[in-house]
Amino acid sequence: MNYGSTVVDISINARKAARQIATADTATKNKVLDLIGQKLTQQTQNIFRENAVDLKAAEEKGLSPAMLDRLRITEQTIEQMIQGLGEVADLTDPVGRITQSWTRPNGLEVTKMRIPLGVIAMIYESRPNVTVDAAALCLKAGNATILRGGSEAFHSNKILAAIIQEALFESGLAREIVQVLPVTDREAVTHLLKQEAYIDVVIPRGGEALIRYVVNHATMPVLKHYKGVCHVYVDKNFDMKSALDICFNSKVHRPGVCNALETLLVHEKAAATFLPAMLEQYHNAGVEIRGCDQTRALFSQTIPAQAADWHAEYLNLTLSVKVVPDMATAVDHIATYGSNHTDVIVTTDENRANDFIRQVDSSMVGVNTSTRFNDGGQLGLGAEIGISTSKLHAFGPMGLEELTATKFVVMGKGHIRQ
Repeated sequence: MNYGSTVVDISINARKAARQIATADTATKNKVLDLIGQKLTQQTQNIFRENAVDLKAAEEKGLSPAMLDRLRITEQTIEQMIQGLGEVADLTDPVGRITQSWTRPNGLEVTKMRIPLGVIAMIYESRPNVTVDAAALCLKAGNATILRGGSEAFHSNKILAAIIQEALFESGLAREIVQVLPVTDREAVTHLLKQEAYIDVVIPRGGEALIRYVVNHATMPVLKHYKGVCHVYVDKNFDMKSALDICFNSKVHRPGVCNALETLLVHEKAAATFLPAMLEQYHNAGVEIRGCDQTRALFSQTIPAQAADWHAEYLNLTLSVKVVPDMATAVDHIATYGSNHTDVIVTTDENRANDFIRQVDSSMVGVNTSTRFNDGGQLGLGAEIGISTSKLHAFGPMGLEELTATKFVVMGKGHIRQ
């Protein structure tokens, strides 16, 4: 198969379709989202049939039970997809919104208007529901989308894309507004990443290896985060109950996600009071502690931390713990080993909290709150397509607004420049 030719055709069609969806009104876009939800219900058995093909192949390849669980589509999965579509439809449409306006001394009226990014390619290793979630967000923000899910979910993604395209067509819009790469070969992805003439941005979502592959091969901008090495720093002045609850929730609630706590930093004046109780609570929950010498002295079941532990994104019930002499050392540690994802201070001192906010350069900096709140839904964005730790042009969870840019609109009355 000529992957290069296929990918070019898909990219050209997406560019043409992007012009149409960019000018679609909110009612039309919401109609499509509602129709997708209806069709998911109507075609549930067809979705289950195609998903079963993927599950059988995955079992034969020996994928882990956890991976099979991520791949499996259930009635609850479909209900969640439909609920997500409704939530996106309820969000305020950012396209066409004026964000700033001013009048120049010469009478020119200048405004900044939100516009779609254009064509978004998304490459992901995740549950098949991401196909619907990503398409919905990009569509509501007025973008055309090229999707490439994991090869293990190929048949599931293909039927979900077909349902989306049916809804687009029945709403009077081009099917090519949402496309899925029709092949599983990585060579097609490599070709896709060279289509900067037609694709405006690529968003990879998955493991660090996938994201680095995309960054190394893409010729267009990439919105990404490599990993989430998230920290909580417990300051010398702190509330015991809050600290225990925040640190436990940050690590144990869902340890396999990118906003889970990976390294706990504790001021040396708080360590003797806080760490024995905290580490006992972690131990009872099955958390393996890897700590510095001071941590080991306070909790005998601590494993000695190695240099690599401070860089680690464990994504399981393992935690690095370090006692630090002051907040400056904690901030330096975060700057050295962190990933600009999520970092939190637990303190009762407002001035020190404000210093931490100013000094820590992460997409979410929290005060007396769990790291688990760095999430589009939790922050009031309604939904997200991913979290960016790059700053051009989005930093943090990427919701509808982050899937748009701004352009200048200048209104004159025959003005010419002197």
